[in-house]
Formats: sequence, structure tokens, C-alpha cells
Amino acid sequence: MNVGLVSAILGDLTGDQVVDFAADEGFGCVELACWPKGGAERRYAGVTHIDADAPESEARKLVAKASSRGLSFSSLAYYPNPLDPDPSKASFCIAHLEKLIKLSGTLGIGMVTTFVGRDPRKTLEENFKAFLNVWPPIVGLAESCGVRIGIENCPMFFGEEQWPAGLNLATTPSMWKRMFEAVPSRSFGLNYDPSHFVWQMMDYIAPIYEFKERIFHVHFKDVRVYRESLNRVGIMATPLEYMAPKLPGLGDVDWGSFCSALNDIGFKGPACIEVEDRAFEGSLERRKDAVRLSLDYLRSFVAARRPRS
Repeated sequence: MNVGLVSAILGDLTGDQVVDFAADEGFGCVELACWPKGGAERRYAGVTHIDADAPESEARKLVAKASSRGLSFSSLAYYPNPLDPDPSKASFCIAHLEKLIKLSGTLGIGMVTTFVGRDPRKTLEENFKAFLNVWPPIVGLAESCGVRIGIENCPMFFGEEQWPAGLNLATTPSMWKRMFEAVPSRSFGLNYDPSHFVWQMMDYIAPIYEFKERIFHVHFKDVRVYRESLNRVGIMATPLEYMAPKLPGLGDVDWGSFCSALNDIGFKGPACIEVEDRAFEGSLERRKDAVRLSLDYLRSFVAARRPRS
């Protein structure tokens, strides 16, 4: 596995500074946040380490710098809602996603990580029909650009603003199967994050074997389910009432079993640490410490470069 870092947690830093930090700490790759300029609607969004609207030469310089430091960019990352109920918002998301697909191909990165999206006011079947309308052209563009799309399985259901069904359709093995049957392109696959299965009370190991050909990218993120809270509010409550994202090793994911399964299927792709643990958000230095702690913990399960002395 190529152990990396999701850059969104380092939004205070420039792309150049992210590259230097990641290289100095011993990472092999970076999943580079590439939101459009103009602010964020939620936490961990709105970070722009490559600006798709800037001259391409700027992005090429950053790719060259990363290469000179022994790093690669695992993907250009953008996690919006392409099935937003507001047509103007959905169109904007799709247009930016298409820019990143083209840029990823041009730069030789070859991957974009994102969400399928969802309209929480519509039924699952209505959303699937919308998926069939929106996503085949996007995947077709990716194919033509030599780019793979890795869909993350986060339900994007945390608070009442995403009620009642969240903002992402591609969250279960059942739905993945339907999507891959409808859009069989090998340019369309998964950015696999075990933490989202934990709080949904789902098996996060078995799907690794079932969808081994579709796992393009992995997130190393943990989650803690607080059983006392869950017993009090039940699974029909909004999820943040009973769970919280944590650093790897501080939550409920069995990382030995998870990494063992990835090794079983011969996964050699990018596996990037994603930090969303509120206990480590007080400052930039605290967030850097979170990254270091996560990598130190995961060295027990995956091979990773050592920090520069």
C-alpha cells in the first residue's frame, strides 16, 4: 500500500507546504483537496491545494515538486453533492468535478475521489434514477481522460440539516452492486472507508473481498460509537448523537483485520489517513500531531517510509 494523507485537515497550509510536510513525515502520497475557491459549506470542505481554475502551469509545478520529494498525488479530491435538489448547485458541482477529471488526466494523476450525491427528500429509487441520469456521462468523461473515479461511502448524514437520508447514495454494498451493474466501467470504483460501516452497524471486512476489483483508494479513519448514548437515543437519532470520528486506533475499527483483508486481496493502491477527530483540532500543530500519531499507529499494520531525520 502507498500510505498517504488527506490534505483537507491542513487547510492552513499551501500546497507546497503540504508537500514538504508529507515528505518530511514519511508519507508516500497525498490525496489533494481541490475544492473551488470561495469558502466551505461544512467542516473539512472548501480547502484548495490545487485550483482547477488557475493556470495549469501552477498545478504542474506542484506535481513536479511532489515528485522531487518522492511523493505522488493519489487523487484530486472534491466531495460535493452532484445530486443536490437545487439544480444550480448540482450543475456547479458537476462542472467542477469535470474540470478535476480533465486536470487529473492531464497531470498524469489518474484519479478523482468524490461522492455520488443524494437528494435527501427523495426515495432511494428516485435517487437511483437521478444517478442513472447524471453519472454515466461523468464516468464516460473519466474513461476518455484515462482517470478513475473513487466514490467514498460516507452517508453524509450527521445532523438535522441532512435529514432524513443523508447526502450520498453510494453507502452500502447493495447499492454499489446496483451502480456497478448499471455503470460497468472500470473507471468507476470505490474510495473505501471502514469507519462509516461501523456506526451503521455493518460488516466492513466482507465487502473488501466482494468488491476487490473496485477498490481504487482507501481512507484510514476511525470512529467511536458511544454505546451509552446509542442506548439512550437509538439508531434513529442523528448519528453525531452517538458517534464521533477518531484517529486510527482510538475508535472501534479493528485495523489488524482491515489491513489483513486489504493484503489478502493484493491491494497496493493509495491508503490515506483522514483526520476528523475534534480532539485534535485546536491548532495547526495539534492537527499535525494527529497526522503523526495516526501514521505511527498504522506502522504496526502497513509498511511506510520513515520520517526524514
